[in-house]
Amino acid sequence: MCGIAGYFGGNIAPERAADHLGRMVAALRHRGPDGDGILVRGDAGLAHTRLSIVGLADGAQPMVTEDAALALTFNGEIFNYVELRDDLAARGHRFRTASDTEVLLTALAEKGPTCLTDLNGDFAFALHDARNRRLVLARDRMGVRPLFYTQHEGALFFASEIAALMALPGMAAEIDPVALDQVFTLWCPIPPRTAYRNIFEIPPGHLMIVEDGRQEVRPWWQLSFPDRGDIEPAGRFESRVEELRALLADATRIRLRADVPVGAYLSGGLDSSLITALAARSVTRGLHTYSLTFRSAEHDESAWQRQMAATLDATADSVECSAEAIARHLPEVMGHIDRPILRAAPVPLHLLAARVRERGMKVVLTGEGADEIFAGYDLFREARVRRFCGRQPGSVRRPRLFQRLYPYLPGLKQQTPEYLARFFAFGSQALDDPLYSHRPRFRSTAAAKLFFSAGLKEALGDYDAAEDLAAQLPADFSRWHPLHQAQYLETTFLLPGYILSSQGDRVMMANAVEGRFPFLDHRVVAFAAGLAPDAKLLGLREKHILKEAARGLVPAAIVDRPKQPYRAPDSESFAAPQTPAYLDTVLAPERLAEGGLFNVQALGKLKEKVRNGQVSGFRDNAAFIGILSTELLRGAAARSIEPATSTGIR
Repeated sequence: MCGIAGYFGGNIAPERAADHLGRMVAALRHRGPDGDGILVRGDAGLAHTRLSIVGLADGAQPMVTEDAALALTFNGEIFNYVELRDDLAARGHRFRTASDTEVLLTALAEKGPTCLTDLNGDFAFALHDARNRRLVLARDRMGVRPLFYTQHEGALFFASEIAALMALPGMAAEIDPVALDQVFTLWCPIPPRTAYRNIFEIPPGHLMIVEDGRQEVRPWWQLSFPDRGDIEPAGRFESRVEELRALLADATRIRLRADVPVGAYLSGGLDSSLITALAARSVTRGLHTYSLTFRSAEHDESAWQRQMAATLDATADSVECSAEAIARHLPEVMGHIDRPILRAAPVPLHLLAARVRERGMKVVLTGEGADEIFAGYDLFREARVRRFCGRQPGSVRRPRLFQRLYPYLPGLKQQTPEYLARFFAFGSQALDDPLYSHRPRFRSTAAAKLFFSAGLKEALGDYDAAEDLAAQLPADFSRWHPLHQAQYLETTFLLPGYILSSQGDRVMMANAVEGRFPFLDHRVVAFAAGLAPDAKLLGLREKHILKEAARGLVPAAIVDRPKQPYRAPDSESFAAPQTPAYLDTVLAPERLAEGGLFNVQALGKLKEKVRNGQVSGFRDNAAFIGILSTELLRGAAARSIEPATSTGIR
């Protein structure tokens, strides 16, 4: 795991090139504190900051082939590098190092970008081909590892984080209004768009080829599902359970490959518990687990964490995150996150990664991805209930089903069927709407745009982020089962756009910790996509097949417990007396007016509600965190993304 950066084209003088690359390396130092390298050759420059995990002594980058034709800077891990190296060696290739970087470089030299389909890993890389004067940028299937690019000084610059691009002399940083609208509707920008004008990202599963002054971005992998008529029969369920258990065991096994110890995040839920149990079978020196706890009962899962750790006899460590700590550390976290957020959830995960690093660990396994590929989110169940209710919109009994979906939201228990019907919007929406599953979320999130300024609303005009998303869906989307359509939306957009970025790569790598995700092994993803919908969501029982695969490995009490989604205190973290001093500076009326993004008067009222602990409901919580994170980003951009301190704004 590392940070990469570089440029291609532009006729940049060698001295200036070295300066540019040095600035980008400095901005990525947190991603790779174990070493760095810079290579300038012809019309290209490559840079690398290293977090050494595989091939500790001989994996330095950028790495060049023996004939100097190809040069590679690579971020991530190729988990099946052992098998790939054996295959390449059998075909006559010789290896100078023990690193997965050389395996990737050799595979690229032999097969070019077509070798990407052979890779089982999380990666982003840049390959410079000196003979053909070509640059290839590529990103892994699921979007675990980031890769951004921009045009500057006549060249294409790229980096693992936007901060490195902002470090270039003369780089402008301006929030993109359309991206902001997308975040305040969809929770994240639609790639290749980012939060900033004229800065883009390689979408997950895509590559870019730059040659002869042309840039071509194209997919090399896409998530897909069978047509409704091609869904497998349910009779194979028991054999599929065994197949899933074997797949997950192997996905976990190869993600334990490292020349340093590997630990695991343990939330207390099914997903992380299963991965931890599988890892404990293979770790020879005892498994170390790391968990988050909260003082508030609605967020805390410490009892389940202790039970699972005791079952495995693991060495357990935990971090208790207070509301005050969330408020204090948000500016620090926004110095690493490259987009606004609507929840404070990344902050505790940043503190957890800091604890992992404190304990001398560089690598952890996590359970991310299971909810998306095995239909674990309440959203999937909710969409099924909405369709059921929509077939009898006048029913009084059917809307009561919504109260069963959210036991952790007691306010729903008191609501009338009429209120539930309005809130969940069934009967008012066409069942063939491609965004049917997500419309309530998009609608409730977009309500926070009440706080947009008149100028921002005018600039956006009639732009509709949800319709923009719908226009980019694949041609065969309409042929899929409704559950698969909902899974595609969640897995292709929110997973890489928020979960794996703001709650994953950025906060982990801010502390030089690499996350590995067995559920996102492409073999597991393909397996899950091919399952019948009822194997994943049986009635209202989420992750049905995964629960059966976990039996015997995870205590029954954890397998069968109601799902508790990961959440953290939001606006309540900023209520008096713990209101941080920076709040009045960042949300000062004159500063907001200068930015021109938000309604100063309306936000002033919201800020007072937050300070007095009077905020309730999703809209105001999302609006407050969204606005505060945006303004922190805007301030960081003005300082060339210099991370804020944990005690205030500089």
